[in-house]
Amino acid sequence: MPLPARPYLVDAHCHLGDGAFDPDRAAVLERARHAGVGHVVVIGTTPEDSERAATLARAHAGLSATAGLHPHEATAWSPEAAARLKALLALPEVVAVGETGLDYHYDHSPRDVQRRAFAAQLALAAELDKPVVVHAREADDDIAAMLAGAGATVVLHSFSSGVKLFEAGMQIGAYLSFSGMITFKSWRFTAALTDYPPDRLLVETDAPYLAPAPHRGKRNEPGFVREVAEALARARGERLEAVGQRTTENARRLFGPRLASTL
Repeated sequence: MPLPARPYLVDAHCHLGDGAFDPDRAAVLERARHAGVGHVVVIGTTPEDSERAATLARAHAGLSATAGLHPHEATAWSPEAAARLKALLALPEVVAVGETGLDYHYDHSPRDVQRRAFAAQLALAAELDKPVVVHAREADDDIAAMLAGAGATVVLHSFSSGVKLFEAGMQIGAYLSFSGMITFKSWRFTAALTDYPPDRLLVETDAPYLAPAPHRGKRNEPGFVREVAEALARARGERLEAVGQRTTENARRLFGPRLASTL
């Protein structure tokens, strides 16, 4: 069997528990390993989804999980939901709070409800000294204001926001995680790729969504994070190996020693 391609990349944000992967999840992970992916962070978006993520991470080396409530689901925030998430966050395989944040594009939950749930999860991250994975869509002003005093280490996932949130992230030392969006012809914010501190860069797939070129229109999967890393390397004028090593080191610093385990 051929050895996996290097570098050993980290997919910092993947919805591996999604039903889209039910038919072939093991094969997806095997393809990821052979694409040079060493670790995948499995994202939780509800308490139930977070429990699935934790179960996957417990069962497979090379996987970690997060636990959170997505802004689309913010109306489900309650003391009971908070207690379930806090219990999950006590598990060693659960390395971050989230996915949480604000989404003013779809507004599936009222904006004031989104802000309350987001604020509560920022506070939970600060209390537990865990990083928090933030979804931001058409809500840059409110996200920037809420992060300014959050007191937690922040990941701005699938970063595609504007200059204001970019600068806010710079101010608080947030990590920027880039997805397949940076391979799209519509991507314009080149400075986000080239000017952000290199020790705060991550790569992700957001699979099964946002498949990078040349896979657009297909189901995304963690092995495709290699194309994201290649696009980041091209933008920065660096070798893939250097970007892979740096983003993996950043992910391990951010999420902790569990990320030393590999697929």
